[in-house]
Amino acid sequence: MFSQKPIGVGLVGVGNWGRYGHIPALRLLPEYKIVAVSSRSKSKAQETADAFGIEHAVGSVEELAHLLDVDLVVVLPPAPEHALAVKSAIAAGKDVYCEWPLTTNTRDSEELLSMVQAAGGRHVVGLQRTIGASTQYLRDILVQGYVGRLRSVRMHVSMASFGPARSAGLEWTVDKSNFSHVLSIYGGHFMDMLFHVVGQPSTVSSIVATQFPDLTLSRTGQTFHNETPDCVMAIGTLKGGALFEIQIEGGKLHPSGLQIDITGTCGDLRVTNAKSFGTKQDNLLEGSQGEDGEWHVLPTPRRYQTIPDSSLDVSVQDLAQLYAAFAKDCASGTSDARNFSDAVAMHRVIDAINSASLLHRTVSTEV
Repeated sequence: MFSQKPIGVGLVGVGNWGRYGHIPALRLLPEYKIVAVSSRSKSKAQETADAFGIEHAVGSVEELAHLLDVDLVVVLPPAPEHALAVKSAIAAGKDVYCEWPLTTNTRDSEELLSMVQAAGGRHVVGLQRTIGASTQYLRDILVQGYVGRLRSVRMHVSMASFGPARSAGLEWTVDKSNFSHVLSIYGGHFMDMLFHVVGQPSTVSSIVATQFPDLTLSRTGQTFHNETPDCVMAIGTLKGGALFEIQIEGGKLHPSGLQIDITGTCGDLRVTNAKSFGTKQDNLLEGSQGEDGEWHVLPTPRRYQTIPDSSLDVSVQDLAQLYAAFAKDCASGTSDARNFSDAVAMHRVIDAINSASLLHRTVSTEV
């Protein structure tokens, strides 16, 4: 049973993902207590506080970060607002959680990493798919040699969103400077998961494309020229010598969710999920070894679930697993949660993919 004082959480901004994901995930875990919420609109902060029984509602990040019972500042607004909020948390001497993308560019993310390291604070980034139960099990299966020597990996991720029409909830993604598109958001989450499992990339060749030239806002009918990518294809080599292929596409008429094929010298693995977000079921893992070619379901053992049982969507359970990992890190000195170093590494991979596409040549991903 958890007996330590709960980690006091201050939420900076609570939009759709905050209400659907963060608040339910935190309320599931006895290690945490949400004690404050801030918004540029004090009335919106108060509305959220009233709805979820949160004690403090304030109108600025600075005020929230200086509340005595706030231990962890959780930064949830769109990416352009992350840097200032994270700096406020660091200046106040608080631990900080920041949603992915950490910032809108690698340079600013490197600056935040340097600042939080110099301050000695704990930091965690919202790359929660990597901490999901099935992903941790998949990684262990590979380490234990299920497929033998890894030869190749293929991942396909698709979603209906990020097509030619943008819903009210995604209007903020239209501006390319916001760094909020299929490569940064879906690519960042799933590539972090994949490379954590199979090893880091060494080289990459890619095509980063905009296949929907115009975007229409569903709410107003207003049309914009599209300057953000909606389809990405990349191939390359992993540091261990295996090959990888990644395809990420938004606006897919009939989305196929997540598909991963892993090929080795002694066996094969595949990972599937009908949805890439808002998932009701965890990823399905299947494996085949030997010469008979028969596929077997590989259920994730219960020990990989580090959170209480719940009816939350698996997308939210993955987030709860990330919070649980961070609480364990705080209590025992481990470093299992994804942090700002992982965020900077993913920024650099995305930079390499963009550079390879612009230069029409293979680019090294190694620093």
